[in-house]
Amino acid sequence: MNRRRLTIIAAVLVGCVGVLYGAVWFYATVINDAPDALDADDLDAALAATTVATTTAPVPSTTAAPSAPTEASTTTTADNATTGISQWQITEGSELGYRVAEVLFGVDTEGVGRTGEVTGGITIDSTTMTAASFEVDVASITSDDGRRDGQFRGRIMETDRFPTASFELSESVELGTEATEGAEVTVEITGDLTMHGVTRPVTFDVTARITGGRLGVLGSIPVVFTDFDIADPSLPAIRVEPDGLIEFVLVLTPA
Repeated sequence: MNRRRLTIIAAVLVGCVGVLYGAVWFYATVINDAPDALDADDLDAALAATTVATTTAPVPSTTAAPSAPTEASTTTTADNATTGISQWQITEGSELGYRVAEVLFGVDTEGVGRTGEVTGGITIDSTTMTAASFEVDVASITSDDGRRDGQFRGRIMETDRFPTASFELSESVELGTEATEGAEVTVEITGDLTMHGVTRPVTFDVTARITGGRLGVLGSIPVVFTDFDIADPSLPAIRVEPDGLIEFVLVLTPA
């Protein structure tokens, strides 16, 4: 009789564990709706959604003059025309966020948060990118889980103390082509990433393309949380890997 009871209890426990694991698996693979990594298709979609005719928003030109110049703008445009400098600013359609690997009760999943609250710009001198920067409102980054977002804004990123993160180019980049319609390059970028009040040098690849008078930039930056004094995101039931990605698609227009 005791053996039978033990067998029944063991069967019940195994069944409960199976149900729990099944529920976790269902959440991690079905309910947890983490978007795929940003890629070339996302860059195409962002440019297509914001593309304008080059007749109404021309790519910065080294020869064209403004239609109604002031004295100051005439001087600036003349200088730019002489030096071949073009400037671009981040606009709508841009997206930036994080991607981290999570293990939820032994089931692999991902945490992904994104925002469109990004500002900044790029300066190109002929075929060389001489300056680039962006800043993101960290508190505006959201995922598919409000509980994750609460942890992210609170103990992890402490957005009340560090509301923004930023990147600043530290080395000029030779593009190999001018910033004209149809140009496309993949280059390595080096700069300073500031996040959670800590600034570190980073190097990563970006793909840039000019379509319909807009400049699109796709890339991702690997980060290790301890490098930026970020608390371990893990919880008792959720293990988060010690590193992750900042991924982005930026859309820029002539400034």
